[in-house]
Amino acid sequence: MLTKRIIPCLDVKDGEVVKGVHFRNLRVEGDPAKLAAIYEEQNADEIVFLDVTASYEKRGALLDVVRETADTVFIPFTVGGGIRNLKDIRNVLNAGADKISINTAAVMKPELIKEASRTFGRQCIVVAIDAKRTYARKPLQSRALVENPGGNLWWEVYVEGGRIRTGIDALAWARKVDALGAGEILLTSMDCDGTQSGYDITLTRTVAETTNIPIIASGGAGSPEHIMKVLTKGRADAALAASIFHRSQYSISGVKKFLRERGICVRL
Repeated sequence: MLTKRIIPCLDVKDGEVVKGVHFRNLRVEGDPAKLAAIYEEQNADEIVFLDVTASYEKRGALLDVVRETADTVFIPFTVGGGIRNLKDIRNVLNAGADKISINTAAVMKPELIKEASRTFGRQCIVVAIDAKRTYARKPLQSRALVENPGGNLWWEVYVEGGRIRTGIDALAWARKVDALGAGEILLTSMDCDGTQSGYDITLTRTVAETTNIPIIASGGAGSPEHIMKVLTKGRADAALAASIFHRSQYSISGVKKFLRERGICVRL
């Protein structure tokens, strides 16, 4: 049985960790380096650091903050935000990241996924997909729809920190990034983000069943039960969470103990 991963997320704005609801109304939660150190002590499997305004502000990642955070942890460390080309990827990796995450740049230039995978290795290329539910007719690719009593459900890809809709079907895009050489997909439900009401299980399971690479589920964690559900019914390989850890509602070690007691293989 493959080990499931629990990954805290550091959404960073102006050098501080923030968290909102549906990508809006951001609230300061703390210092990235200090929180990363706490999460490593709690047996986090990895840390994800996302500079949430870098792409929108047309700038690179905050390398000084990345470097300071990387210096505090010895577990895999993924950095995203403001990465547009191979030079940006190299700079972030040189600052201490083990993996990079791209979203906007991947959508704008899909060949970057292939180039990055060939240059740095597939294992360190994560493609982030921010997806939002819609029941409207697809404006672009008409592809597989999920039949739903409320209509034909599909998920649209958004970029620039959830500000810009693309008209791209998230399922078709997930299959494409897999084919282009992504090592993992960081899949965030914009509908569930920050709500603590649970992950979008249908979205996560559908993407997991139509791709061949690990899926990190994101958006909606409010309890250990939610994490267990996305790892089992959602078929995710890892669960990413922010609010419940930042606000000390649950500890990572406590969540892992809960999962282990219910037969889910995790690293304690």
